[in-house]
Amino acid sequence: MSNPFDLTGKVALVTGGAQGIGAAISAKLAEAGANVICADFAPMAAESIAAMEAAVAKTGGKYWYLQANLTAKGAPQSVIDQAVALAGQVDILANVAGTIRRAPFLEHTEEDFDFVMQINLYAPMYLSQAFCRHVVGRNGKGKIINICSMLSYQGGILVPGYTASKHGIAGITKLIANEMGAKGINCNGIAPGYIATANTAPIRADAARNQAILDRIPVGRWGQPEDLAGTAVFLASEASDYVNGAIVNVDGGWQAR
Repeated sequence: MSNPFDLTGKVALVTGGAQGIGAAISAKLAEAGANVICADFAPMAAESIAAMEAAVAKTGGKYWYLQANLTAKGAPQSVIDQAVALAGQVDILANVAGTIRRAPFLEHTEEDFDFVMQINLYAPMYLSQAFCRHVVGRNGKGKIINICSMLSYQGGILVPGYTASKHGIAGITKLIANEMGAKGINCNGIAPGYIATANTAPIRADAARNQAILDRIPVGRWGQPEDLAGTAVFLASEASDYVNGAIVNVDGGWQAR
């Protein structure tokens, strides 16, 4: 019996893949057999690239790193073009790169709002557009995985740009699913709960708020980036071929409360 989670021969492009959630997803996609292209604004040390290349090679796959500023004009199309030049094609797009700027609503600047929207919403939108053109152009099949948030449903506090962007990415996920499903492309989202990453370090450092969050999470702990990776493999694989336009909560039960 074939393994529906096997990604052997597939090429996955992961934005924000050099650290945190992106790195965990990249590693798990590679473990499932995929060739992985990491696109990240952050420079990646040569030894880290070599370590990932060696790890992916153990599964028979390949690993490439692209440094990409997703706020630059034309960057999404350029990233897809570079990925295709490296690997021949791209079958899976994981839009993981994200950022956050914290300030009270009355103090949140236009600059901060625009920057967050650029990374969290505009880049995934136009990367997905370029990816879909590539897949449709070769009459292929594709999977898009967007990173949503608990703030795709809730308002939150102190993060106007982040909240707007995560509501937006949830909507774009459904729009892409509606238009591209018949063309062989599935688009779904993962909504992480409270995950221990650099973006959430200020919250974890606030003892009172950290405890309030833990008190609401049924499993009683913060999530780790690796907690999202299995869901990403599912959404990238044939096992999810009839899953389209869904947002999967990976939150330790936060929404259930």
